[in-house]
Amino acid sequence: MTKQTNDELVFLPLGGSDEVGMNLNLYGFGPRHARQWIVVDVGVTFGDLSTPGVDVITPDPAFLEGEDLLGIVLTHAHEDHIGALAWLWPRMKAPVYATPFTAFLIREKLRDQNLLDEVEIIEVPLGGRIELGPFQIDLVSLTHSIPEPNGLAIRTPAGLVLHTGDWKLDPDPITGEVTDAAALTALGDEGVLAMVCDSTNVFVEGRAGSEGTVREALAELIGSLKGRVAVGCFASNVARMDSVCRAAEAAGRRVALAGRSMHRITSAAKSVGLMKDLQPFLTDQEARDWPADQILYLCTGSQGEPRAALSRVADGTHPYVKLGRGDHCIFSSRQIPGNELAIGALQDRLSDRGVRIYTEKDHPGIHVSGHPCREELREMYRWIRPRIAVPTHGVRRFLVEHANLAQDLGITETVAPRNGDMVRLWPGKASVIDEVPAGRLYVDGGRLVTEEGEAIRERRHASTNGVLVVSFAMDRRGKIVSDIDVRGIGLPGDDESPLGDALDELAERVEQAVRNLKGEALEDELVIEQAVARALKKASQRIWDRRPIVETIVLRL
Repeated sequence: MTKQTNDELVFLPLGGSDEVGMNLNLYGFGPRHARQWIVVDVGVTFGDLSTPGVDVITPDPAFLEGEDLLGIVLTHAHEDHIGALAWLWPRMKAPVYATPFTAFLIREKLRDQNLLDEVEIIEVPLGGRIELGPFQIDLVSLTHSIPEPNGLAIRTPAGLVLHTGDWKLDPDPITGEVTDAAALTALGDEGVLAMVCDSTNVFVEGRAGSEGTVREALAELIGSLKGRVAVGCFASNVARMDSVCRAAEAAGRRVALAGRSMHRITSAAKSVGLMKDLQPFLTDQEARDWPADQILYLCTGSQGEPRAALSRVADGTHPYVKLGRGDHCIFSSRQIPGNELAIGALQDRLSDRGVRIYTEKDHPGIHVSGHPCREELREMYRWIRPRIAVPTHGVRRFLVEHANLAQDLGITETVAPRNGDMVRLWPGKASVIDEVPAGRLYVDGGRLVTEEGEAIRERRHASTNGVLVVSFAMDRRGKIVSDIDVRGIGLPGDDESPLGDALDELAERVEQAVRNLKGEALEDELVIEQAVARALKKASQRIWDRRPIVETIVLRL
């Protein structure tokens, strides 16, 4: 133990606690005002109806400004763990540590943002060690739904912390080694101060299941089908992609990739020796003309993403993947919470084309989760035996239930932090000692903006209240000398109550508002615009129960 009694070891999530996704975790050691920090994972989450026009959301790393950041360590290559790196690295500017598969993919992301030459990327071998100031980090091989997932055994002068990252216990993972149970047991024997652990499936009893059983189920299903076959899955699940490809070959089919992520991930997989001994993928031109009973399309978009391959297939706009009556689409993936409506709409559009749909609900063997269920969590706690349990990677009820499970297993100290909660792990009893800013940044128009930025606020407001655009001409004396044109966007109207009738009434309100202005007010465009906006919002509230955005254009003659 360190002799400096003012040293502390703290854990600070800026993303990934009280939510699934957008993981960004910090570990700090040292005196309160001179801590050294490491970052574990820099992930994204994705926009929804509450963020119109925004597809990608990142954590806000503002807390790190001016702090002593030693390095960024990535546990694995899922988007919710690496997707924000290219956006946020300029605000961190620290070396990045990753295993080869993950390093391949982050280089591609950095290249897209013209940052590749600026970022120091240190490839760490599987089972390797990283030395960063007071932190000695050993990589521990785990299993998950992507190659090279790593737990981090973080040794500090205060004690040992195991950061699990995402994991499961898969006895037949298809790609990579099985979970290193011996290494985990050895950590427990050494003595673990705290375990920071995945909570995604804490409400699911039993075990997550094996990719080996999925391979068998997919081979059986694909081998039984006639006509064209499409399979939607996460591109990052290389084991699943490998299983689909081998099932296709066994059924006498060739595989065509549909979606940029499919091409990028297969390149990364082959760079580290995975997906070997497969037939070459069909080119786009070959896929257009290949016989229906001899082709399988491996597609992005299983979550209903509007611009992904499966959505374009469902809309009939994909350049070379065409599905119709007598064809099949297999969804070898789970529904991520929040995506249910988008997935349902996608499957409806495919069904409307005559495509038969297969999901884990009617064919349970075609998908397994990549996260630990309750029996796997129990086994991990039996191996590690930490003094402190810190659940992460889950919404609030998941974290609280995980803490309850840990207590049932005899862990006396548990902390279920929210984003921004600084948890002191040592010295003393584990507790939240501070709260720091932990907001979100939106990728909007190719740049990062705050979640309360003016453009986002206006877009949200317009999406629920509509827009009125008013234009008219005035002479130098302040008299309106043209027709008043009022146009409505996103406002209600029907045959019984036409929008045009309401707009005519609003034009009268504009004229009255301007007539009520006197003297110098008629010379100030801002005063005129404010008066028009007040009048139209008041009238709109009465007509539609809406307060639209009002844009006024005044032409001076």
